[in-house]
Amino acid sequence: MPMPAKAAFYDVDGTLVKTNVVHVYAYYAMNRGSLLGIAGRTLATAASAPLFAAMDAVNRKKFNEFFYRYYAGLSEDRLISVAEDMFEDVLKPALYEQTRDLIDQARRAGCRIVLVTGALDFSMRPLVRHLGADDLIANKMQFVGGKATGKVIPPIIEGANKANAIRSYCVREGLALDQCHGYSDSASDYAMLAVVGRPTAVNPDMRLRSIARAYNWPILDLK
Repeated sequence: MPMPAKAAFYDVDGTLVKTNVVHVYAYYAMNRGSLLGIAGRTLATAASAPLFAAMDAVNRKKFNEFFYRYYAGLSEDRLISVAEDMFEDVLKPALYEQTRDLIDQARRAGCRIVLVTGALDFSMRPLVRHLGADDLIANKMQFVGGKATGKVIPPIIEGANKANAIRSYCVREGLALDQCHGYSDSASDYAMLAVVGRPTAVNPDMRLRSIARAYNWPILDLK
């Protein structure tokens, strides 16, 4: 059966789930290594939370680069293994009730389902399977000797790079970009929404809500 000639691209954090990358890392921090290591990482995450929020608001790219340094030294096998539990404990309960309907609607319209996120790919694989998505565009951690270096393989998936990744994906897969849908909650994803022919603001922040109204984009408020 041939794949659809158009796709629906979904941001994850705040769009499909009520969580963000800090919640995901906090789960890893509390579920690995010795008790001392767990305590240290948990306290470091909690102490850095205000800094994370400030950096994310100012510069998403710098935030991602800084934040993923906290994964340095973690085992690749352990990260993949914990991802399954993290999905059950963190992501699955945080899914908006209407997420499945939003995805099913696009699938019925003949769209390939693609998640586009600044999260790390291994942490999103269980969600991809749960939602029956066809593909994933996400950040990839660099590993050396089975250990995370804390560096993400460029380009970092955020902002304009999300739009570039979507454009490249459509060229590679032979999809009609002007027929594709895009869904996000954040003004930081303006480029991602603007690059597709059919953008939708989902649970938009104040700035994106204003942009969506100005461009007459559909606005959805999921529960």
